[in-house]
Amino acid sequence: MDNLLGEFMGTLVLVVFGCGVCANLTLNKSKGVGGGWICIATGWGFAVTLGVFTAVALGAPQGDINPSVTLAKTLAGVYTVQQCIATSLIQILGGIVGGAIVWLAYLPHWAETESKEAKLGIFCTAPAIRNTAANFLCEFIATFFLMFCIWTIFSKPVGSLVPGYGPYIVGVLIWALGLSLGGPTGYAMNAARDLGPRIAHAILPIAGKGGSDWGYAWIPVFAPLCGGVAAFVVARMVGMI
Repeated sequence: MDNLLGEFMGTLVLVVFGCGVCANLTLNKSKGVGGGWICIATGWGFAVTLGVFTAVALGAPQGDINPSVTLAKTLAGVYTVQQCIATSLIQILGGIVGGAIVWLAYLPHWAETESKEAKLGIFCTAPAIRNTAANFLCEFIATFFLMFCIWTIFSKPVGSLVPGYGPYIVGVLIWALGLSLGGPTGYAMNAARDLGPRIAHAILPIAGKGGSDWGYAWIPVFAPLCGGVAAFVVARMVGMI
């Protein structure tokens, strides 16, 4: 039960800070409008660090806040299949609630912003160039390096870290991924980060919103899961885990 509470609250914190920075830089009359991609990548890096600390503080020793990470760890024997499913669902629920909190925090600004696409982009990702195969491949590659580098961070001897130091390095990893591989698709790498807030966008009475782009929504769910599995396979092959 503590693990589920931690994963719920950790993912909620992740989305509040991550989608929150997108709202700050996007919505009209917000003080952060036009901050640019570096601000988004940095904000998401911080969001992951704070989300992991929250998850661990509330009893989730793994601090995954990402179904792709949870699935890869299940293959490594950390979770049972039942635990994997329950953890992933609670992460998505945390993403929904986190998205709702961002909507409330910027409540007067939605009506001031005309672009439906911009509003949706605060909650979830969309490709810069819509190409199914290329978009899937980009999310696959980004998540592969997310999970592979998580194992490099925590493996021996590199993994001999001072307790509590790991989440900071993972935040740097997210920052680096955003700066390097985030351009084509917005680097979701996380079904809970993308699907949860997308559901929030669909069900909330957001002023002037458009559709939730469900035709694309499967890519930032399944491509990251596949990338996490591939990272597990390679990490096992090279003896890292």
